[in-house]
Amino acid sequence: MSQTPATEPPSNRPEVKSFVIGVPDIIVVIIYFIFVLAVGIWSSLRASRGTIGGYFLAGRSMTWWPIGASLMSSNVGSGLFIGLAGTGAAGGLAVGGFEWNATWALLVLGWVFVPVYISSGVITMPEYLRKRFGGQRIQIYLSVLSLILYIFTKISTDIFSGALFIQVSLGWNLYLSTVLLLAVTAIYTIAGGLTAVIYTDALQTVIMVLGALVLMFIGFEKVGWYEGLQEKYRTAIPSVIVPNTTCHLPRQDAFHMLRDPVTGDIPWPGLIFGLSVLALWCWCTDQVIVQRSLSAKSLSHAKGGSVLGGYLKIFPMFFIVMPGMISRALFPGLRGLMIAVIMAALMSSLTSIFNSSSTLFALDIWQRLRKKATEQELMIVGRVFVLILVAISILWIPIIQTANSGQLFDYIQSITSYLAPPITALFILAIFCKRINEPGAFWGLMFGLAVGFIRMVLEFIYRVPACGEEDQRPAVLKDLHYLYFAIILCVLTAAVIISVSFCTPPVPEENLARLTWWTRYSKASETDLKNHICQNVELSSTKEQNDLAANPLENGDLVDEECGELKLPCWKKTYFWFCGISVNPKPTLSREEEAALERKLTSITEEPLWKTVCNTNAIVLLAINVFLWGYFG
Repeated sequence: MSQTPATEPPSNRPEVKSFVIGVPDIIVVIIYFIFVLAVGIWSSLRASRGTIGGYFLAGRSMTWWPIGASLMSSNVGSGLFIGLAGTGAAGGLAVGGFEWNATWALLVLGWVFVPVYISSGVITMPEYLRKRFGGQRIQIYLSVLSLILYIFTKISTDIFSGALFIQVSLGWNLYLSTVLLLAVTAIYTIAGGLTAVIYTDALQTVIMVLGALVLMFIGFEKVGWYEGLQEKYRTAIPSVIVPNTTCHLPRQDAFHMLRDPVTGDIPWPGLIFGLSVLALWCWCTDQVIVQRSLSAKSLSHAKGGSVLGGYLKIFPMFFIVMPGMISRALFPGLRGLMIAVIMAALMSSLTSIFNSSSTLFALDIWQRLRKKATEQELMIVGRVFVLILVAISILWIPIIQTANSGQLFDYIQSITSYLAPPITALFILAIFCKRINEPGAFWGLMFGLAVGFIRMVLEFIYRVPACGEEDQRPAVLKDLHYLYFAIILCVLTAAVIISVSFCTPPVPEENLARLTWWTRYSKASETDLKNHICQNVELSSTKEQNDLAANPLENGDLVDEECGELKLPCWKKTYFWFCGISVNPKPTLSREEEAALERKLTSITEEPLWKTVCNTNAIVLLAINVFLWGYFG
């Protein structure tokens, strides 16, 4: 990055201006918050929040439509929203391929990965790897890496983009507006768990899609529709600039998605193949996304959610990328609606990240550190960890304030391409190759991490040159696009995993029951599956509730002699009500009842009618996707 000459202003960033918000805009924002809070409170009260399965997996009772809506809104946060628009404004349509590629990955999630995850009876992706390979080091590694990725590529960018938008649009204090949003999201996330998150996500999706479509039509009407956009975009030069490699001139290939494999800013082989590596990680192995599908009441509902999510992912090209291109020539109005859309994107993404992060920490890290942790303890730890993430988010504000936004979407994707491909390689091999074992998986991940980390460090050391400057970066940076690097890293990691696995003993066949694509219908190891299913689903009673009722005096509580119920202090009653925890004992399930529930929750059988409906919709969705790629390619 070139240094600013002494004769120039000390900063080349645009000046942040305050605007006076009108009464209609205030009304829109107030209505938005009322709806979000109402849905959050309603879903929190009806949610089963007192057990691990109820809090982290919504009792596995979700239907296809809230799952599909939550898949969409969990992914399209304010960072992605603004990042897509900014990259579209700078480079044109190609970035929309990131959204359309998700359609294929979502169908792979529903038809390939979810059946294995459900049959194995897991809650988290690190837990799946522990059951698949044994040992704990892979589980701990993936949990820690996932949390790091959430903080640096999701929470930070969402907070940055959302807070900056609010500050520029409303002139509000950056800290106050950010803390307000985080407080609202944290309340119903902590109280209601995944149920509240999914239902509020569904509301946020409606607001986001409808609001963005309204803004899109207004923008297209002002610019002269698609033909007018093509004409005006090619002549639009920004009045406020940040030094970059394009010299602020519109690209000649701006309206083509498939670009030159060497000189293109997003080369087509990378867009198709490299992006598929990142998409499989994001949509098929990332806890934030997969957790929604695992909450489905059946495999058909999980597939239906994937199909709906795939349909919804078609829209961002039209209501985010193209309006971003329109913004080079004009600024569409209706600020209140824009604020509601961005807030919806921000809050839905953050609640999803908070909930999934607390799941990873409580079940994959804390439970490993405290093997005798009770269910109630895990529930408390999960909720407290959400508060910790909120605090981290607030502490990030002064750091991201000093950052140069640039093309935010490129930052997110490039960091992901350095760390995610090894995980993609491992999950694909874990599901499809029974010969892969724990040593191969672990050392493959370590190799991939080392190579990706080196590339990431070099990326931060050698900055992209500004317009007109000579590119003096190493060839591995200037000649190897990050999407190409993702392909190479995935292949190299797979080679190491396979090589080490074939040089070490295989996993016994009986330990692979219901853990791979080929063994998903096998009879699971009863001991192993039972140990996990008792933690992962909501049973009619919990050990902690029975222990608390049986030994109340040890906990400082009193027993009502007449009805046998606990008399708790007011603070504890409030806490239990907030968390949805019942202290009264319930009948314990018999061994036969537990076995029946176990079979139901790990079943991947489907009714023929709904299986046909899902398959038909998947084919239609793919046909639409192929047509759009061909039309805009």
